[in-house]
Amino acid sequence: MTFVITTPLYYVNDKPHLGSVYTTIICDSIARYKRLAGEDVIFITGVDEHGLKIQRTANEKGIEPKSHCDEISEVFNNNWKNWNISFDKFIRTSSKNHEFVVNEFYERVKASDDIYMGVQKGWYCVGCEEFKDNPENSSTYKCPIHQKNLEWKNEENLFFRLSKYQKEIEKIINEPSFIEPIERKNEIINFVSRGLKDFSISRTNVSWGIPVPGHDKHTFYVWFDALLGYVSAINSDAAEYSLEKSINEGWPADVHLIGKDILRFHAVYWPAMLISANMKVPKKVFGHGFLTREGQKMGKSLGNVLDPDLLLSKYGNDPVRWYLIKDISLGNDGDFQDKRFVDIINNDLANTIGNLLNRTSSMSRKWFDNKVPNIEKILSENKLENYAKIAVENYIYNFDIYKLDLAANEVLGLAINTNLYLNDNQPWLLIKEKDNLPLVKEIIYNVLESTRIIGLLLLPLLPELSTKINEQLGSIYREEIPWKQQLSWGLLVSNSSLPKPTPIINKLEYEQHL
Repeated sequence: MTFVITTPLYYVNDKPHLGSVYTTIICDSIARYKRLAGEDVIFITGVDEHGLKIQRTANEKGIEPKSHCDEISEVFNNNWKNWNISFDKFIRTSSKNHEFVVNEFYERVKASDDIYMGVQKGWYCVGCEEFKDNPENSSTYKCPIHQKNLEWKNEENLFFRLSKYQKEIEKIINEPSFIEPIERKNEIINFVSRGLKDFSISRTNVSWGIPVPGHDKHTFYVWFDALLGYVSAINSDAAEYSLEKSINEGWPADVHLIGKDILRFHAVYWPAMLISANMKVPKKVFGHGFLTREGQKMGKSLGNVLDPDLLLSKYGNDPVRWYLIKDISLGNDGDFQDKRFVDIINNDLANTIGNLLNRTSSMSRKWFDNKVPNIEKILSENKLENYAKIAVENYIYNFDIYKLDLAANEVLGLAINTNLYLNDNQPWLLIKEKDNLPLVKEIIYNVLESTRIIGLLLLPLLPELSTKINEQLGSIYREEIPWKQQLSWGLLVSNSSLPKPTPIINKLEYEQHL
């Protein structure tokens, strides 16, 4: 079985913002976890390159839309490499193979008698690429999300018979695991209960798009084209590509992770389109929350946009990952607070985990000839072994249901308990009596072994920090052995050499403004 996970296909109007970095980091952690758990993974990301907004942005810059898209999609691709994102497929919706898949899909939908010509009248938001309710029917009414005036559209379009799939969509969205979290599910159920209306799938005033076969001047509406990127991506780098090959090689997706603002497209329109084309619907659509900064919505006009490039160059990958994964419950809105960020990194990573490893390996090197102690089992009950076993079980349970913040807290909890164990047992005092040597060996071994497990549990969350812990303990993660098997207690080899400890993460300094 192949596990397929997708980020949204990001709109190439601008470079990645903190929200897109957040989504991509969460997907990356899940993809890494699934690979470690032994699954074949296809992790899809990419860019959505068509539509009126892109056309206008390119015009304003005085360049062709294709040139604009080449430039911004390269920025996205490089960004994900800089953030150490382990994506398998990067799809561009302007690619030829994507166009082939869109055309094949369109033919299937047409064969289901779900396409007809009609007239689309209404108020349109170019930013959302979506028709909006305009309760005042006023030309000065603004889109609630983009705060820009809506535009009146009255044009001949091709329509998709969404209304035909009312019953099927009601059934799908009521399935327990299809939409998460529950708040998002309720919003969609309310929306669908008001009755589904057919939507237009072509535009006549947008030249920057995929041409609709057999209809001059019509290009596919950006959402009809973009959602198919999830399918075309699966087979995007093959010499021979087709819709059928993508279906056979991984479809349906196991989870679409998206921002809550595009949930309706993914949980209502997309499944209906897929059913029409005789394809399976995705197994889960997860709508996460928005990120604010110091309690305020981020916006250029407020001057409080947090540049992810700046965060990365200033603090590095793992601190940002830890804050976004551990401090925000996936599905809820999150708030980036500079002081809280610095405090959490210093407390959790530098002190609780980093300092634990550093001081224990220093003691072990000093007392046991630069090695892991050779243990002689004398303690009847091993508290740390029990803590580790429970932490591993809870971590796996939470990761499997995408509660990444709780999984991260299990790792931190094990580190806290390990520190308490060390402080309660005080080996630095016991070592003064020669008779205590076997006991000291066992205490130090237990702490190092617990730290080894902490390092392994961090592998999907903080790959760089995990590697540093691995190196400090003399290379304990082995790719040829199943990862879950390596989470068992007692695998740290006695008498193995310990390298000279160096800090695995530096403390951060708090500055008033980034």
